[in-house]
Amino acid sequence: MSENKKNFTTNFGRKVDDDQNSVTVGPRGPVLLQDVHLIEKLAHFNRERIPERIVHAKGAGAGGYFEVTKDVTKYTKANFLSEVGLRTEVFVRFSTVGGEKGSADAERDPRGFAVKFYTKEGNYDLVGNNTPVFFIRDPIKFPDFIHTQKRNPETNLKDADMFWDFLSLTPESLHQVTILFSDRGTPKSFRYMNGYGSHTFKWYNEHGDYYWVKYHFKTDLGAQNLTRQEAEHMKGVDPDHATRDLHDAIARGEYPSWTLQVQIMPPEDAEKYRFDIFDVTKVWPHGDYPPVEVGRMVLNRNPDNYFAEVEQAAFSPGNFVPGIAASPDKMLQGRLFAYYDAHRYRLGPNYHLLPVNRPKGVEAKNYQRDGYMRFDANGGKTPNYYPNSFGGPAPDIQTSEPAFEAQGKAARQPYTYPNDDFVQPGDLFRKVMTDQDRENLVGNIVSHLRNAKKEIQIRQTKLFYKADPEYGRRVANGLGLDL
Repeated sequence: MSENKKNFTTNFGRKVDDDQNSVTVGPRGPVLLQDVHLIEKLAHFNRERIPERIVHAKGAGAGGYFEVTKDVTKYTKANFLSEVGLRTEVFVRFSTVGGEKGSADAERDPRGFAVKFYTKEGNYDLVGNNTPVFFIRDPIKFPDFIHTQKRNPETNLKDADMFWDFLSLTPESLHQVTILFSDRGTPKSFRYMNGYGSHTFKWYNEHGDYYWVKYHFKTDLGAQNLTRQEAEHMKGVDPDHATRDLHDAIARGEYPSWTLQVQIMPPEDAEKYRFDIFDVTKVWPHGDYPPVEVGRMVLNRNPDNYFAEVEQAAFSPGNFVPGIAASPDKMLQGRLFAYYDAHRYRLGPNYHLLPVNRPKGVEAKNYQRDGYMRFDANGGKTPNYYPNSFGGPAPDIQTSEPAFEAQGKAARQPYTYPNDDFVQPGDLFRKVMTDQDRENLVGNIVSHLRNAKKEIQIRQTKLFYKADPEYGRRVANGLGLDL
């Protein structure tokens, strides 16, 4: 093999200098759009499958409402959160992440938890999962991670070596791996699982004060899960059990509901906090920032047509309203681009005109025209440029968000924030899980990891040991490894 063939290049032949770190302002971000390698990876990744979603392909959805139950106007000026008792229409899509549309609902997999609020100020999307953390903290790793959760390009089969090879080489994944291989990795159904925004977001009020927040949707039915054995049985008995359960419960009038809570951190706490608050592999312990109730979400309407609503529903974490904004979280920054791009590819440039995606509380007005499947009046005879002298819509400075500091060198930079990827998974194992939880966790890991090569088993088990020696020893014993 020639030396040239060993070079890692962009699609146009330029050598890649670093494929593990996005170009950021300082080691903590935000991410810069000038990182053409990152953009190329994410854009190409979004176009790898037709027409199925690349991730979250199989899902179920329902409509309902969100009602404010506590006053949070001190923290945000978002109109839909402005008054106790105020109701806002929502549409929610639940999903599995790694599998195809025909995969079983009981697979061990994170679950998507996406909420679209049809507010009077435009649509606000909260696009999260049923876990408060994620596997990686930099979006440049995302296409590679998802590839390992899919099928081997040679055999077209799920591959334990691919799965565990990437994770064992990515220590930041350990917190999410521990959650995924607990019984939380197989929820009883969508009604019985919590939802999380996962990322840190920014709330700001009428006075320009801002706060960092994390979202928690707590199921009012109480979180319930399946054991590995129950999940394996369910995959054979009814691979669509969670989809069926959601639909049938609503049809019976048993409307599922969730209580929304948020953790709130003043910006002056962020720099001195013991964990990086913009690292999506970390949580804020509730003892430090207790969750505050905001409202209640109820799902009381099944879609009349699955394709029209659930399949064509397009959620993006970049759909904000005044009072809510992004944080420097690198993964969130990558998603702000990738979700819009995926929808434009999958549904077309005018996907926002589809009824399920169109804002309902306000009329959208801008200068975007034409494109595939433009099925409204296309702006009529109004101007298609700005500025203009003909009364077209104009920006409103009052909707701008308060600025936050961002400084540092613009470069590909390894993550150097002084905290440990093993502290929180270790605490989860030692302090949060019961004896039965730990037993199930180890059994779930061993049943999957034993299918990988021994050197990968050893490398992954060493990560478990770093989180907690008992954690590592029990997995090693289950695999028959002498560490």
